[in-house]
Amino acid sequence: MMHPPNHPLQTCFDPIRDRPDPEQILAQVRLALEEDLGAGDPSAALIPADQTAQAEIIAREQAVLCGLPWFEAVFTYLDPTVEIDWEVAEGALIQPNQRLARLRGQARALLSGERTALNYLQTLSGTATLARRYAEAVAGLPVKVLDTRKTIPGLRLAQKYAVRCGGCHNHRLGLFDAILIKENHLRAAGSIPAALAAAQATYPDLPIEIEVENLEELSLALAAGATLILLDNFSLDELRQAVALTAGRAELEASGGINLEQIRAVAETGVNRISVGALTKDLRAIDLSLRFVS
Repeated sequence: MMHPPNHPLQTCFDPIRDRPDPEQILAQVRLALEEDLGAGDPSAALIPADQTAQAEIIAREQAVLCGLPWFEAVFTYLDPTVEIDWEVAEGALIQPNQRLARLRGQARALLSGERTALNYLQTLSGTATLARRYAEAVAGLPVKVLDTRKTIPGLRLAQKYAVRCGGCHNHRLGLFDAILIKENHLRAAGSIPAALAAAQATYPDLPIEIEVENLEELSLALAAGATLILLDNFSLDELRQAVALTAGRAELEASGGINLEQIRAVAETGVNRISVGALTKDLRAIDLSLRFVS
């Protein structure tokens, strides 16, 4: 059972402050509507252009609600006069058969935008709901659960927003805002010290993280001055040894197929961060419906 929306996990998330720029949201929505509507919606055209309608959104399962800015952008783009009255807030815990909002506007716009708007709301609520479960799994421990770049193409900003909505944290947004030196980088550079030195010299203002695969490589990274180290596919015992060996000289991030059943034990080894690709990769859309009402 997930905690209600006033759980402390939610206190660091502000749905206004943390949402992406409205222009970015609108750009995404335009592409999504173009994909779905193409040259137009023949079925909606069967309805008189001046006909108005009311609709409501109903939850079919428990979830963390996320994606209101995208949902709203779909309908306001199609009908600037549309009215959407939310009965729950972004990041709230919703229950089966709960009404989430009422909509009033042009019937054509409500019909044409229904699928795209729900796609955003269901997908991002799925991401936020999964993130909430991971955050709760490590509650009380001094560790951050991070997402990765394993996102749905075109939804990077939206899914990373949803991860924060669910109570977890973001890793780098893309390749441009931080450096993660991985196995192939090390092979190309020749060694851990060489790769670190090149990164620090070329991009001194970017965060630099280096991936290691065993305790020997960890020792080399520490000796080279690494301050953020990713421990790739370490066992629990190896994680504990890595924490002892590091002794606070660097932040340690555990990574590699970590799931809900394992994450508490991983956090208890003393690592600072845990990255989980499943947060954005293995999600299931939440069951929501939009239906017309009289």
